[in-house]
Amino acid sequence: MIDKGDYLWYSYRMNKLEIFDTTLRDGSQSESVSFSIEDKLKIIQKLDDFGVHYIEAGNPVSNPKDLELFKQAASLDLKSARLVAFGATVRKGVSPRDDENIASLLAANTKVIAVFGKSHDLHVKTVLQATNEENISMIRRTVEYLVKQDKEVIFDAEHFFDGYKSNPDYAFDTIKTAVRAGARTIVLCDTNGGCFPDEILTITGTVINTLDMMPEVTSEGAALKIGIHCHNDTDCAVANTIAAVKSGAVHVQGTFIGLGERCGNANLSALIPNLQLKLGYSCVKDSSVSAITEMSQFIAQIANVSLARDMPYVGINAFSHKGGMHADAVLKNPVSFEHIEPEKVGNMRNVLLSEMSGRGTILSHINKIDTSLKKDDALVKKLTETIKKLEHEGYQFEAATASFELLVLKELGKFKPYFEIVDYKIIASLSGVTTANIKIKVDDNYELTADEGAGPVNAIDKALRKALTKFFPDLNQMHLTDYKVRVINGSDSTAAVTRVLIESTNGRSNWTTVGAGDNIISASVIALVDSIEYMLYACNKR
Repeated sequence: MIDKGDYLWYSYRMNKLEIFDTTLRDGSQSESVSFSIEDKLKIIQKLDDFGVHYIEAGNPVSNPKDLELFKQAASLDLKSARLVAFGATVRKGVSPRDDENIASLLAANTKVIAVFGKSHDLHVKTVLQATNEENISMIRRTVEYLVKQDKEVIFDAEHFFDGYKSNPDYAFDTIKTAVRAGARTIVLCDTNGGCFPDEILTITGTVINTLDMMPEVTSEGAALKIGIHCHNDTDCAVANTIAAVKSGAVHVQGTFIGLGERCGNANLSALIPNLQLKLGYSCVKDSSVSAITEMSQFIAQIANVSLARDMPYVGINAFSHKGGMHADAVLKNPVSFEHIEPEKVGNMRNVLLSEMSGRGTILSHINKIDTSLKKDDALVKKLTETIKKLEHEGYQFEAATASFELLVLKELGKFKPYFEIVDYKIIASLSGVTTANIKIKVDDNYELTADEGAGPVNAIDKALRKALTKFFPDLNQMHLTDYKVRVINGSDSTAAVTRVLIESTNGRSNWTTVGAGDNIISASVIALVDSIEYMLYACNKR
């Protein structure tokens, strides 16, 4: 017997929602994203720990890799999520038992199967090259056959909203057919991503009211859930999904960090906090919402994509404040410029350093180094003026917190340089190999060395660290992980100021430094020196 908690009306009134994650299927269709089997297994385990209800792991008929994934995933001990295999309805004129796609779906051996069928008569005619009646038959025969195999069937009504606007009666016929055939979750898909929230709100509400009148739905023991699947082609996928939920949809599909074909899918990284923290729906455990930033970073890392800095809730800029008055206000009362506490989604507040920063903002950063300083201290005023002057010259300390910390330590008299570059020379050759000669001084000792590299910056980096490791062996643990160059005033042509940001690591922590100058080599040397000095300081070599 079906639990009452599965009923549409009961779930809606109790504000309980199902989260259906399609990062591994729809999300893998993002440009440049390709998950290995090992990647997918890691993500499945992480999604299960996070608490999603369904994980659409792939389309077993599309490639052997996905079929192998389902075989390996069968051994996973999933606690909250159900794996889902995804595929199309049976082909025109073919029996389900003879259809290769249906056979692959069954071979995946999941308890849940998501089947997509056409709900837009345009696609029936031009893509399937079938009649409307043939498409209805394909939907009915597919769902009936899979239900008889004891599968939970989710029917994805592909292009439903476009189909409804074109031919509402036929769009309704497709989902009614799936319900009568035994599907108990009907997902309305904005496949082209072209709808707006008011359309989704109205059409979803109409669908729910209509299906509620069907005998198959109102009869004892027949549960029905309405779901929503939105793409982001008008940047409305999250808003459209929320509109559908407000109309009564209880099954929410999306991908973490909005991965997906074209402009992506509805972004679960924003949807889940919006629905749970803002609107009071129950999607996942509260502890999972507070880990959603870490979850998003995990997905981005495995997908090998950058997590957008300005992504709501989970981006590094989501709770960053730069404007002087804004930063001052948020330090006094976070509610003034933050709609929620960043800790609720596992993120953190970041008051940025820039030429727009006031003394209060800069003091908040200084106090991380020295808590004794006050806003009216002369040193705070001096540092504020120095930072504004340096940023005017091309420096930027928003990301380069290591350079900022060294700057403060020097002004406080708490930092003595570990070494001095006495001289260096760069020699480029036509072969593309560059040689760097460098002379350094450590206390009263001098060291002269040289090295080659792929370009001047690589050569000077290698030569500098080669010279220094004689005195500081721990530098062997350090290497550069990122190197960014920006020409600040391009209108000055070859006389333009160049800014260099360098990210470094010692395998345990990362730090970023900045240099600026009238050429890329001098700017790079400044940033390199800061990077090395910061590591030596952090290692407490003195």
